[in-house]
Amino acid sequence: MQTDGALDRAALRARIFANDEEKQWVNNLLHPMIRQQMQQRLNASTSPYTLLVVPLLIENGLQSMADRVLVVDVEADTQIYRTMTRDGVPEQQVRSILKAQVDRDTRLMHADDVIDNNTDNAQLLPQVTQLHQKYLALCGKNR
Repeated sequence: MQTDGALDRAALRARIFANDEEKQWVNNLLHPMIRQQMQQRLNASTSPYTLLVVPLLIENGLQSMADRVLVVDVEADTQIYRTMTRDGVPEQQVRSILKAQVDRDTRLMHADDVIDNNTDNAQLLPQVTQLHQKYLALCGKNR
């Protein structure tokens, strides 16, 4: 806990990725609530399509909740560097987190669509725009 009462995410991350039993306990506690919340939000959605942003979609067998799986793909070295930079964590901790996830090839094997995130943000917009148009077409909406 941080001094303001907020969850200390860095401390929790370090603790659960250092101890499989603690990670399993947290998963068992949170995942049923998260799935319920996801289903409620999906049911309440009124947009032409809805994106579920789930970092461990495949690991937790949640792809059955989706009509399509979109993978935002990045090379492992880039992912490690970006995570270290964003979260201010050591490389070993990032590698430990990645070991808890399915590997890149497995993730890509489950993908219906892929955004290549090995580039700068300016080059992402055309990919996102193209997918948006594709998804609107798939659900019969033209915008």
